[in-house]
Amino acid sequence: MARARLIAGIILYIYVATHLINHALGILSLEAMEVGRDVFLAVWRNPIGGIVLYGAILTHVLLVLWSLYRRRTLRMPLREVLQISFGLLLPILLLEHIVATRGMHQIAGINDTYGYVLSTLWVSKPGSGALQSLALVLAWAHGSMGLYFWLRLKPWFGAVAPWLFAAVILMPVLALVGFVDGGRELVRLLEDDAFVDRLIATIGPADEAEVARGVLVLFWGRIVFGTLLGLVVLGRIGRWAVQQRAHMVTVTYADGRKIAMEPGATVLDASRRLGVPHASVCGGRGRCSTCRVHVSAGRESLPAPSSEESRVLLRVGASDATRLACQLRPTDDLTVAPLLGADATAKDGHRKSVTNQGAEREVAILFADIRSFTAFSEKKLPYDVVFVLNQYFRTMGGAVEQAGGQLDKFIGDGVMALFGIETDAAAGCRAAIEGARRMAIGLKELNENLKNDLPEPLRIGIGIHVGSVIVGDMGYAATRSITAIGDPVNTASRLESLNKDYVSQLVVSGDVAERAGIDLSIHRSESVEVRGRAEPLQVFILNDASALKELVRA
Repeated sequence: MARARLIAGIILYIYVATHLINHALGILSLEAMEVGRDVFLAVWRNPIGGIVLYGAILTHVLLVLWSLYRRRTLRMPLREVLQISFGLLLPILLLEHIVATRGMHQIAGINDTYGYVLSTLWVSKPGSGALQSLALVLAWAHGSMGLYFWLRLKPWFGAVAPWLFAAVILMPVLALVGFVDGGRELVRLLEDDAFVDRLIATIGPADEAEVARGVLVLFWGRIVFGTLLGLVVLGRIGRWAVQQRAHMVTVTYADGRKIAMEPGATVLDASRRLGVPHASVCGGRGRCSTCRVHVSAGRESLPAPSSEESRVLLRVGASDATRLACQLRPTDDLTVAPLLGADATAKDGHRKSVTNQGAEREVAILFADIRSFTAFSEKKLPYDVVFVLNQYFRTMGGAVEQAGGQLDKFIGDGVMALFGIETDAAAGCRAAIEGARRMAIGLKELNENLKNDLPEPLRIGIGIHVGSVIVGDMGYAATRSITAIGDPVNTASRLESLNKDYVSQLVVSGDVAERAGIDLSIHRSESVEVRGRAEPLQVFILNDASALKELVRA
């Protein structure tokens, strides 16, 4: 149903867009509007175009009413309230226009030219002109919001968003300007009796009985829509009354809050009713995955995910304990925890679940630190220290990203990065060594650029190790970030510290070299005792990491 509603909405959006473009031609002339209308009618007023258009209208309206009935709570973000409100107003506002144009063309044989429409809306019924302009703007806004909720989930949307937003704003503005210009031109032309005679001849005679039939169609159209809307309201009230006597389902959250919900309500409904902040970028349509939750209790009684939900969960690499809150309708008690913050964006919906909910992964960990930076900072003004550090972090961060790594955090003047989160340990080890090579090259360039600001060139120590760690999105509020915890992290940090003893630039464990499939035997090798490890660890020691062979191309 969601796909059918989306397709119908896109068809209607295209229809409204062509209507606005036709209006905008009024900026040129009334004649241009009439020429544009001929093209517009050739597309939409033919057997195929008519079936597609009115089928889309019927499908979209019925599915919107059905979704409104299915909602278990009317608590929702303001953007959804506006979109639904606009959608419910449109049939009431547009029915008169539809009957007066297409309806009267079919019933009375009236040729509904722009001259006919503008003479009605500018001369006979100027109040209707204002309402129809409002309806057209609301239709465009309603469709644009729906299109935005869908497209913002696409990875490429950010690149084209400014252009799309400009078009969305410009389109109704040009249409209204064209409508006003066309109306003013028509008013001037109506002063010419010859033009009036030609206009009447073009429109054709209107039989009063047929006009009355059109008014009746408008009346019954509003009655039918009002009845459908009333049935939705009565259906919700009736369902509520029945469910008061039904077995209630308790949804418990990780912080201890709980709420009793009727069977058939979604977990997202429960969150909204209870006031639990819960992300839902797509508005609960099962597209974005940002509402996903971890089910810690009651998993065995859950209904199986639909094919649509399964597809989204597969896209983000979710575990068996992960479900979409907007699609999960529990039949028994359960305990859940939202996996993303309430401020999650569409981009978060494309991230693999391993980086959010936590998972054990074998990754390569890199630590880097500036040598003797404390002594340097004590001799410099704070401004100079911050300037140098920012230049350093930009260089090191760029080197990590170009090699395919992911920055974990900056710690003082140190850097921690992870490699292989989205690939495997072998690829991660190659990327980490390549990252060290690029960091060393970048440092040389940085020292050259800052030679007038530094008493002596910056020196760094880098340590790399590989092992199984727990990777996840950890922290609180704005300080949340993807990080790793485990003994290999501590080992990598201690390898970095060994550079001080060896007066070297890079210390890399033998495990990393073996996984990466590279031969480092030409470099100095030692078996070292690492605090926290029972067994000695073989390491390779390099004085200049920039001499390494390129392993990963940007």
